[in-house]
Formats: sequence, structure tokens, C-alpha cells
Amino acid sequence: MLAEPATDNFSRETVKKIIRENGAIGNLELDIGKKRKVNTIYIEADEDHVPLQNGKNKEMKLIYVYDNKTKINKGRTKLENVRYFTGEMNPEDLWTEVATYLDEAYDLDLVEDIFIAGDGANWIKSGLEIINGSKYVLDHYHLSKYVKIITAHLDSLENPIYIDEPLWNYMKAGNKKCTMEIINFAIEETPIKSKRESMKRAKRYISNNWEGIKNLFGEKKYRCSAEGHISHILSSRLSSRPMGWSVIGADEMARMRVYKANGGSIKEYYRNTRSERKREKRILELDEKMINNVKRTYNNMDPDIMIDMPYISRTDGRWLKGMLKAHA
Repeated sequence: MLAEPATDNFSRETVKKIIRENGAIGNLELDIGKKRKVNTIYIEADEDHVPLQNGKNKEMKLIYVYDNKTKINKGRTKLENVRYFTGEMNPEDLWTEVATYLDEAYDLDLVEDIFIAGDGANWIKSGLEIINGSKYVLDHYHLSKYVKIITAHLDSLENPIYIDEPLWNYMKAGNKKCTMEIINFAIEETPIKSKRESMKRAKRYISNNWEGIKNLFGEKKYRCSAEGHISHILSSRLSSRPMGWSVIGADEMARMRVYKANGGSIKEYYRNTRSERKREKRILELDEKMINNVKRTYNNMDPDIMIDMPYISRTDGRWLKGMLKAHA
């Protein structure tokens, strides 16, 4: 086997050429192994906003699945049996790949709960229609952000009001009526119109995601970590640096990073892909060589002899005639 040159010697154009020649890596490329038996499956989703070469941004979606968390130290946990999914594709196709993985990786008859957590985006909620029996959870980070929109200025009013604690208590208790009433009170007490409008939008967000809030504070307390995974898997390469991507390039890079995060070797993948392409090319060359040999024999044969050849004159020989005509 030939030694591969050091990565440092690869120019950006060389890397781009290698990736384009071998195509994007599929989310289901890696082996799954034996079906696992668990009670709960967690699915979390978010997106990165990737800057494009045309000055616009493109959402690059990330979904990951795991079945348990292990505490490593204070503030840090490890996701057990985590599997990532990404790609420039419509949400239905992406969620279908996730559903395929779940079916192959888990004994779903034993699973009691499947949670889908995210920021309330429609594409994330659409997973509920594809993942059977799943429940939506609004992640705590985004809920906190909208609560702050409602409450952050209230203690600086001429007549300060303090609703943070009762607001959180009502949401944790699943009391939507009291939650909406206390938000309405805060809106009425806010004198600045523009601020009231932003508070109303935050109220709609909380109302539209109420089922996810109930599941967030349900019997199984849920803590979503999607923001950190987006940063580590996608943003650190795609959006945190001053560069512009093509849609194809962003898709290929996102898939490479997910493949590596799933435990795959990029070097091995492209080596195997090149070997497979060479093998297929060799097969085609041998087929072409065989056909050319048959053609030469056919063209040099005495026509009087060919008339009496049964495999040419009978129906069974039509495959040979067709092949020879196709390559004439």
C-alpha cells in the first residue's frame, strides 16, 4: 500500500477535488451493530447558519440520537451511544433517515419514551409525524431566552414588578392559564410600545410551545444540549470563521464532520471509496474487452457458417445480437 502524503501538504483545492470526486458521505454509512434494549431514546435537533459565497445564509440541520447520559464532572456529561445526522436535504428525508436508524439500532418494542427536543422550529416538530410515539420537548435554553424578553426590564420600571419566580413556577406546574395571565399583566405594566410588541411575540412563542414546556418539566426532567453540539460539530468549522461556502461544499463538510463524530475514519472512508471505484472501473474495462473480443470474432466469421449457428438464429441468441449491435 502506498504511503499517503501528510495532511499539511494538501492544498485547499486538492482537498476540495478529493471530496468532490468521491461525493458526500451518507448518514447511514457506518455499521449499527446489534439492537440495543433501552427504555428511553433522546433526540435533539438544531441548526447552524452557514454563510454562503453569495452573501446569504443557509441553515445546516443537525439531529443526534442517544439513550443515556453519564456525568463526567461538574457541568459536563457524556451522551451514551450518540449518533449524528446532517445534510443539505429536506426535513422529511432527514427525519426518515433517523427513523431508519432507530428501527435498526433499537428494539423499539421495549422503548417507553422517545423525546424530540429543540427550539420550537417547525422542521424539528415535523419529526413527531415520522418518529412514532415521540413527544416534543422545548429546550430550556430557548425558553429562558423568551422569559427574559418578558421579564428583564420589569424591575427597572417606575413601579417595579417581579414575576420571574411565579412565572417559572406556573410553567413548571403546567398551569397555562396562570402563565398567560401573569404575562398579560407584565405587558400591561410596560409603557414602551416596542417593548410590549416583543413581549407579545415571546408570549406567542411560549403558548405555541406549551406541550413542549409541559414535557420539559414532566416526570422526567429534561435538559437539552443541542446548542453545544451545534457549536462543536458544525459551527466551529462552518460558521465561526470568516469564509463563504457553496451549498455543496457546506453539505460535504458537515457530513464529513458528522461521520467523524460518529466514530468513522475519513481517511479510511475515502481510501475504501477510491478502491471500490477502481474495482468497478476494472470490471467495466474487462467487460469492454470481452465485448470487443466477441465483436472481432463475429466480424471475422464466415457469413455462410453463421447462418447455421443455432445460438444466432434462434430466440435464445438474441442477447448476443443485442449486445453486438449496442457496441457496434
